[in-house]
Order: sequence, then C-alpha cells, then structure tokens
Amino acid sequence: MNWITNYVRPKINSLFSRREVPENLWTKCPECGTMLFHRELAANINVCTNCEHHVAISPRERFGALFDGGIFTEVKVPEPVVDPLHFRDQKKYTDRIKAAQKASGEKDAMLVAEGEINRTPIVAAAQDFSFMAGSMGMYVGNAIIAAAERAVKLKRPLILFSASGGARMQEGMLSLMQMPRTTVAVQLLKEAGLPYIVVLTHPTTGGVTASYAMLGDVQIAEPNAQIGFAGARVIEQTIREKLPEGFQRAEYLLDHGMLDRVIHRKAMKDELVTLVRMLTGQPPAIKGDLPAPTEAPAVGKVEASA
Repeated sequence: MNWITNYVRPKINSLFSRREVPENLWTKCPECGTMLFHRELAANINVCTNCEHHVAISPRERFGALFDGGIFTEVKVPEPVVDPLHFRDQKKYTDRIKAAQKASGEKDAMLVAEGEINRTPIVAAAQDFSFMAGSMGMYVGNAIIAAAERAVKLKRPLILFSASGGARMQEGMLSLMQMPRTTVAVQLLKEAGLPYIVVLTHPTTGGVTASYAMLGDVQIAEPNAQIGFAGARVIEQTIREKLPEGFQRAEYLLDHGMLDRVIHRKAMKDELVTLVRMLTGQPPAIKGDLPAPTEAPAVGKVEASA
C-alpha cells in the first residue's frame, strides 16, 4: 500500500463518480406524465403546470396555502383506543398505523385547524388520502366532532376538505358508526346557524360520501375529482349497463345537480372567503388589506378544543 493507492486513486474516483440525486425532487404528473420540479409544483399548490391536473396535497400543505400567511392553530383531537378489535390481515393493524404515521408525519387521516382566510376566521378540517387511503376510523370521527364543537364554541364556519376511500375495515362496525356520529356533529352546526362548506377532492368515496361529505350547505369540488359511493365497476356489474363517460367525476355531478360549484385549487381561497362572508352576513373582503398578524401562533401549534 502506498500514497497512490491510499490517496490518489480515491481522489480520482471521487471526481468522476456520479453524485446521488434525491428521489423526491421530481414528481410525475399522473395525468400527462410531465416531470414536475418539487419547488415549482409546491409554488403552484400542487397543480400541474402543464395540464392543470390537481395532484394530491397533504392537509398541512393545503392549510399553508389557505390560511393567511400560512399560519394556523391545530385543534387537538381526542385519541381513540388503538386497534380495539385486535385486527390482523397480512400484518397487524397497529403496524399499519405506525407505518402510515411514519410516512405522513400525522397521527391519523384528518387534521383540524383554526385560523383566518383573508381576515375571516374559520375552522377547517382536511383528510389525508396518503394515510391509509384517508379511511374513516374512530379518529376521523373524533376529528370531525372536535371541529364542529370548536366551530360552535368560537361561532365560526366549518370548512371540510374530504379525500377518502371510505370506512376503515380494520375497525369494522366501529368505523361504520362514525357515519351517524359525524352526521350529528354536522347537525350541531346547523342548530347553531353556522355555515358548513364541503370541498370534495379526489377521490371521495364510500361511507364518507354517504355521510358528512354530502351534508354541506354548499358543495364544492376540485376539477376532475372522483366522487361516489360504490365504484364504477361494481355499479356496471350490478345494473349490467355501460356507464356514461365521466361518470362520478366532478363536472358530471355538477351538470346533474349534485354539486354547487367546481373550483380550481388556485381560486379556492377567494371562493371560500366569498361564500363564508356571504353566509355569515359580512361585507365582502377587501383584497390587499392583509397586514402581518400580531402575536401570531406558531404554525401547527396544538391547542385544546375544550
């Protein structure tokens, strides 16, 4: 061994070796196949710059774009018993939960927050489809109840962004029980005279569609979002007929009276502000009148809902 072997050769190898590029710098648009740089995609609120396809967005990213200055206070959600049925399929339910928590950085499939949009105070809840397909379990039921109770306490409108494959099978009947529980929570808002606005995002299906996602005073959807109860293939096999083109897509449902609006993600904030202020009897928001908040809470700060 000499200095050529110990020093020169490693130095030469380091000069000509390829640098590893992180895998998360680029995202492929599922609609047109365009490779999107992560900064450009984030700046465009996860909307494809080529075809305007709405790529999935996490609740925290959505709230960061929705609330003034990206500042919001997280509302605490009561945590239910983990794995009450001791369910196991190919792996333990507890292991699936831990894996989803590690991948998403969230406790479960819904995030609840409060803050202001164009100086209009609201409470918001959003589902995370990346967390076990946004499935509705006991935590999601608790989250919606916590959001409704917080909205009633603060006398604020509730805006909910849905994205789910339906009930969480690992919780069995306890998951299905969240349908009437969340329906009662929505009723609390109606009795208090507070607006409840639902924004259906891709996809919203199953028991979520059959409960709180279709009970809004105003029903909005993002473009081309899939919305329905049973899957299209199941329906075709049941009725033995070919379904129309675009069936269960937002634009089709708008044409057939199941939605009030289909709004582009970049125009969503202004639309929600207009609706909220109209439904609560407030004057229109003044654009540009957004001074920096004073003594603002830290982003994502947890606050008890009691």
